[in-house]
Amino acid sequence: MDVRNRNRVTETGRTDGPVVMLAHGFGCDQNLWRLVVPTLERDFRVVLFDHVGAGLSDLSAWNEERYAALDGYADDVLEICHELDPGPVVFVGHSVSATVGVLAAVREPERFSGLVLLTPSPCYIDDPATGYRGGFSAEDIDELLESLDSNYLGWSAAMASVIMGNPDRPELGEELTNSFCRTDPRIARVFARATFLSDNRDDFAEVRVPTLIAQSAEDAIAPREVGAFVHAQIDGSELVTLDATGHCPQLSAPEATAAAIASFAARAGR
Repeated sequence: MDVRNRNRVTETGRTDGPVVMLAHGFGCDQNLWRLVVPTLERDFRVVLFDHVGAGLSDLSAWNEERYAALDGYADDVLEICHELDPGPVVFVGHSVSATVGVLAAVREPERFSGLVLLTPSPCYIDDPATGYRGGFSAEDIDELLESLDSNYLGWSAAMASVIMGNPDRPELGEELTNSFCRTDPRIARVFARATFLSDNRDDFAEVRVPTLIAQSAEDAIAPREVGAFVHAQIDGSELVTLDATGHCPQLSAPEATAAAIASFAARAGR
């Protein structure tokens, strides 16, 4: 299958600049990067894409067996890198796509000059045995998935407001709700389980490329303890706390998010 059409790959910016690849999170598509792209495209070749099952990707390419685990999405990222062959890229993964980028970079580190993990979480479930705080109990996640199964539209509206975390800016929650509602519920159910039930803490410790962890100052989905854990797991990583509220700082604080990505990408690209 044509990888470019499968993932609706688009490119913008400087053709001779270092390459920055932007990967969206659950229930979203590449449109959620629109507020940071104008800053990045001044100095970088920017590659965007939709995960299969999201946005304007080729829905006929989706199958449950491949995408029931995050490895299927990591396979797609590597196939895009092989198809474009742009040289090492700075991969920017938002939310669950941070884990997707980690899996891809561990498998083929030569394809990556750096990783930007934007509001990452290697595991969303608390682990009392080790003291790890992911932000949710196992019971919380069970209820979340049951709600998604029984009333996807209602779940979308409720979850979007939690993710955005900006009650004074209701338009952000409305945008995410609409994005969720454009996703096929069957695909969303499978991706949600791959997202919220995965435990990739050990994979993060295997990263050997320069890494920036960018977290929000307030984030109900990935609390600051998670950012500190990821920072400790990845040797030599950098941790920055954005002056942002919510799990989508590329929408709530696009200037700060773009500046953090650009600063790191300029150094990693060299």
